[in-house]
Amino acid sequence: MEPVVLTTERLALRPFQPSDAPAVFASCQEPDIPRWTSVPSPYGLGDAEQYVATTAPEGWRTDTAYAFAVVSRTDGSLIGSMGLVRISLLRAPERQAELGYWTAKEHRGRGYTAEAAREVVRWAFADLGVERMEWLAEAGNEGSRAVARKVGFQMEGTLRAKLIHEGTRRDVWIGSLLPSDLPRAPAPAGPAAEATPYLPYGGGRTD
Repeated sequence: MEPVVLTTERLALRPFQPSDAPAVFASCQEPDIPRWTSVPSPYGLGDAEQYVATTAPEGWRTDTAYAFAVVSRTDGSLIGSMGLVRISLLRAPERQAELGYWTAKEHRGRGYTAEAAREVVRWAFADLGVERMEWLAEAGNEGSRAVARKVGFQMEGTLRAKLIHEGTRRDVWIGSLLPSDLPRAPAPAGPAAEATPYLPYGGGRTD
């Protein structure tokens, strides 16, 4: 599908561009990102260039994964990455997707990740027809879980030895979000009016 741009009060979520490579490279030098995500370790500039120029655009082209650069609407600085991956290609009856993200260290603690995730989830439910959104993280990743809970994910438990990280099998936390979990806006006045789904923005120390 054609890449899209999403916006929130403070953020723009857009497709990655080749010019993002230096910022992606710099962000992924922070140890927590390779520790808790699947990015290569050590992470080189070539890895960043490959991701922004080839891997991320290919996901959009094949309609299998949608990677967003999360940037500030104020100065355009890269805040993080937000990705949505189709599970079973979202073909009926599955229509499931998995949400993942990382945030640059200097931008954590300001609610940016939850703000971006709310908008991606809204888009996935409304425009992609996703019926079940999943979040997974290695057990112990409290920061990622705090963001997921802020967005509204319901924690479902622990998948034992689900993930192989640095040659060791590790437990994974899993949560899910359904369209019916989202709050609804008040219905406008009038007998035929119906409430419509919405996701309010919010801050707080969640990422």
